[in-house]
Amino acid sequence: MTNAVVLLSGGLDSATTLAIALNRRYECYTLSIDYGQRHGSELVAAETLARSLGAREHQTVKVDLTVFGGSALTNKLIAIPTKETKTGIPVTYVPARNTIMLSLALAWAEVIESYNIFIGVNVVDYSGYPDCRPEYVAAFEKMANLATKAAIEGTKVSIHTPLINLSKAEIIRQGIFLGIDYSLTVSCYQADEGGRACGVCDSCRLRHAGFESAGVPDTTRYKS
Repeated sequence: MTNAVVLLSGGLDSATTLAIALNRRYECYTLSIDYGQRHGSELVAAETLARSLGAREHQTVKVDLTVFGGSALTNKLIAIPTKETKTGIPVTYVPARNTIMLSLALAWAEVIESYNIFIGVNVVDYSGYPDCRPEYVAAFEKMANLATKAAIEGTKVSIHTPLINLSKAEIIRQGIFLGIDYSLTVSCYQADEGGRACGVCDSCRLRHAGFESAGVPDTTRYKS
């Protein structure tokens, strides 16, 4: 089997990405990043998902982005929005987060001689983050193939984005087909220690709308 590093946040999209990579017969090494996000329950969920879905190895790397702040997810003085906003990049955008995560995934991939990295970015049902676009992923892949020993020696690195053009409903349907128990996932920006969702943040709204559009029960565990 071919090795792959899969970025696993513990949320719905990354869990589906892992299931897809496994279904494609990759030997999956899952990577979570503790970047100082508001809660640790998504990291607990990631570890549970890695184990239950059958990852070969799971690692959590700590990178404290709260020293910079700049996001509602890394600065508790910035409130999580509870009403839908249509314009601009939301305050839940974490500066350079995907670049940092992909760089760490690339580092591990080099060590385990993997030339495949999976990330669950999406441009259909997303929150307006600039580092979820195909142009960004293509640029990172180009950089990776200029910066790594493997690429210089002739083996190219590929960044896989299997969810990039799927709606949230399509993602959920695919995940259910692949056997994911979505009650194990945590997508909420302000989940409690037990992983129960607030139901009102942007991530919760997108997730619930996805279940409705998919025509399947929402198995998310809510606070009330």
